[in-house]
Amino acid sequence: MCTEFEIIPNYRLAYMRQVGPYGPTNMKTMEKLKDWAKEKNLFIDSAIVLGIPQDNPETTLPERCRYDACIVVTEDYPLDGSPNEGRFAGGEYIVYKVKHTPEAVKEAWSKIHTTIKNSGYQIDNKPILERYTVHMVNSGNCELCIPVTR
Repeated sequence: MCTEFEIIPNYRLAYMRQVGPYGPTNMKTMEKLKDWAKEKNLFIDSAIVLGIPQDNPETTLPERCRYDACIVVTEDYPLDGSPNEGRFAGGEYIVYKVKHTPEAVKEAWSKIHTTIKNSGYQIDNKPILERYTVHMVNSGNCELCIPVTR
């Protein structure tokens, strides 16, 4: 697991939302978004794809958990309401580069709190991100981006 500090910029997003327990349906929503992005020629090498769990499953009922599958779009890209349009307010993040397997992601999560605590930061009250590029998707990797503050 590779760790870096990064200031993630503000983004305009095209997104599809899944409401319900986190798990396999999140992956289906992400695949649906990627299919849309491929149809629109947006799923290119420079594309940034985000998975954003909007709720903490420890404090939100599973049937109310929201997961957004997103792709960053330019300010002038025309969106017609399908998928939805949204904004992401950037900020300071610690970024963990991991293999995109359930085992590797679980292992990363088991170390994240300790790593952040030892770094002098604390987790900020912003969404946690799973971030991908086309290259990362093709090589089976992802980034877990944890919002932090001092």
